[in-house]
Amino acid sequence: MKLHPQLIQKQGKNEFVVLSIEEYESLTRLVEDYEDLKDLREEKNRSQEQKPVPLKTVVKELGL
Repeated sequence: MKLHPQLIQKQGKNEFVVLSIEEYESLTRLVEDYEDLKDLREEKNRSQEQKPVPLKTVVKELGL
């Protein structure tokens, strides 16, 4: 992705960045995808630490 930021300075220092709406939305989707992937990996690691429950036990506990 190629960004075309416009920097706005205040007292000679970069203070703000302006992006086109397309670039902003693209960055937003990218960050959301990253967060989803991070959450998925964390959940995968947590699930590997859990002891599996046999199907018979689940059926019995649910009264099915």
